[in-house]
Amino acid sequence: MIIYHGSEHIIEKPQFNGSKRTNDFGYGFYTTESKDLAKEWACGKRKDGFVNAYEFDIDDLSVLHLDSPDYNILNWLALLTEFRTYWQKGSVSEEAKDYLRGHFLLDISDYDVIVGYRADDSYFSFAQDFVSGVISLRKLSEAMHLGKLGEQIVLKSEKAFKCIRFIGVETADAGIFYEKKVTRDREARRAYRMTRQQYDRSDELFMLDIMREGIENGDPRLR
Repeated sequence: MIIYHGSEHIIEKPQFNGSKRTNDFGYGFYTTESKDLAKEWACGKRKDGFVNAYEFDIDDLSVLHLDSPDYNILNWLALLTEFRTYWQKGSVSEEAKDYLRGHFLLDISDYDVIVGYRADDSYFSFAQDFVSGVISLRKLSEAMHLGKLGEQIVLKSEKAFKCIRFIGVETADAGIFYEKKVTRDREARRAYRMTRQQYDRSDELFMLDIMREGIENGDPRLR
């Protein structure tokens, strides 16, 4: 497969554990199959950046697909609570994070690659709203598809880093792609506000319901 990494730098040889632990899934090399999205990420500081392209042989690697039927959005959210550091404070949020880590956190140590949502600024704020009890699980699931961010492909193991080969680089023009990033975020937030205004159904699940009822993986209500 061909994957792309947006950056301020040209990266011919990605370094194992060369990123921050506080990224979505911890240390790793974060990529996408969308060149345009990589260009947006490369221009996140309103400066021109680079899109690095790689061939990636994934065939013999162990891959965790967070969007598979075996998992649910709370598994993704539990990983965010484990690695992302900025969360709203407050007793409900703290209890919710502890519950998610205790009941939905996956052991990712044996996986070479993780495929899952990317928690951009707006998407992370949607997740925070759910954890603090503002929105239901259904509204969170709908919100994660706003803005069409797609999935990120994260190389986690040394084995995965041996299966990647640099094939080229393109410049990302901030005059174009920073504005695209801002527009995508603005539209996602606008659509989210409309989603929040929808009436909640009687069978909606909120974070407090999940904790009070002791809901865990495999519960059909999480699908």
